[in-house]
Amino acid sequence: MSGDDLDGNRGASAEGDDAVTPAGWPIALRGVTESVVTTLGPNDRWNVAALGLHAPDDPADPVTARTYGRTRTWRNFAERGGGVVQFTSDPRTFVDAALTVREVDEPVLETADAWVEVTAAAVGSETEGDTTIRTWALDPVESAVLQERVPTVNRGFGALVDATVAASRLDVPGFDTAELLDRLAYFADVVDRCGGPAEREAFARIDEATGWRGLAGNEQESGGERDGDA
Repeated sequence: MSGDDLDGNRGASAEGDDAVTPAGWPIALRGVTESVVTTLGPNDRWNVAALGLHAPDDPADPVTARTYGRTRTWRNFAERGGGVVQFTSDPRTFVDAALTVREVDEPVLETADAWVEVTAAAVGSETEGDTTIRTWALDPVESAVLQERVPTVNRGFGALVDATVAASRLDVPGFDTAELLDRLAYFADVVDRCGGPAEREAFARIDEATGWRGLAGNEQESGGERDGDA
């Protein structure tokens, strides 16, 4: 399936009446849709990262995404002018993309349900503290749907996505470490109760990447006092 196969009409899909199918995209989007993006680095390998896609109000307008700071995705968007956005239902792929440095030889991941090759053009920039946030307009070049699934809702998967956000902020000035650790403990409980084996394995990878359980233990031993937190 290529971008020419899609008419860009407002989405009539399981995503709901408020979803929009942007021109050239294989699925409907709403709000901020979590995805994984691969971008080609200077070593000719594809960097894998998480990327939030902001749905446009009008299907004729571009999908946008933001990069925070001098990340590999920012560098590769700027130097290569695009990448391959992918949608996956595999929680382990998402955690690895969000919290680890992962590089692969091919742009499309084995766990992708659909992919969209995009060009990326910087359309905005703002600064929060010492971090530059850039907004990119993503225009589709080619796309394919590899797997079609019946939509299901699993609280474990949702908690896992939120947990990666909290985990990624543990070392960022301006965020309260104790509060983030409390969130992670809550999300860990939800995943344990509601997730399946894949979600539990993925959550274990969060600890491997960040060591948050050890940090939580240190917080309890010190009574919650922290050095250098904003």
